[in-house]
Amino acid sequence: MAQNIYDNAAFFAGYSQLPRQVQGLDGAPEWPAIRAMLPSLTGKRVVDLGCGFGWASRWMHEQGAASVLGIDLSENMIERARADTPYPAIDYQRADLETLELPKASFDLAYSALAFHYVSDFERLVRMVHAALVSGGDFVFTIEHPIFMAADKPQWISGDDGRKTWPVNGYSIEGERRTDWFAKGVLKYHRTMATTLNSLVTNGFTIREIREFAPTADQIRQFPSLAEELERPMMLLVAAHRP
Repeated sequence: MAQNIYDNAAFFAGYSQLPRQVQGLDGAPEWPAIRAMLPSLTGKRVVDLGCGFGWASRWMHEQGAASVLGIDLSENMIERARADTPYPAIDYQRADLETLELPKASFDLAYSALAFHYVSDFERLVRMVHAALVSGGDFVFTIEHPIFMAADKPQWISGDDGRKTWPVNGYSIEGERRTDWFAKGVLKYHRTMATTLNSLVTNGFTIREIREFAPTADQIRQFPSLAEELERPMMLLVAAHRP
């Protein structure tokens, strides 16, 4: 079973105050890039893997999705998503992505935002998603970028000139990474870019688009603190297709 850190009281309290949880999708600087990678949602059956508070699930329904199934391991997340969702076409279920089995050929789009780096067996997950999608279906997801999460101690290092540098040691050593973020010992799984993309290709997906998130000039003007995101990619955005 995956670590259920989101039901840790201290973690959940801190996480709930992030701009992307207070403001929803508008508080996520990568959202415009993700939105541009999504297919038309009209009439689509969508599964939202790691749905959190349900922001994306609700947005997809509002864009015309016929149905949305939101999956999350956290009871806190599912409870909040249900409370904030007035649409009967959206169903939320608590399940572990490590062991989740979806019905075959039942979805047109599988979506996930910043959840798969908590999954140890990504290969199994990809096979399961491929089977759950219909022919012609799409798989769009974001994860922490392998460069961002490779180091044992991922944090900015300031040089004598004041410039920040992000360490990338241990990049080719895949596996567990533990970080202190709102709570101690948050468990994630590092995989190289090659492992992530080849898992898709070898399991029958074609890769449609890849983006390594960086803020736009307009975003930096509005939120100057985003400028540091130009120093290294924090998120990897992937759009794949099931032929």
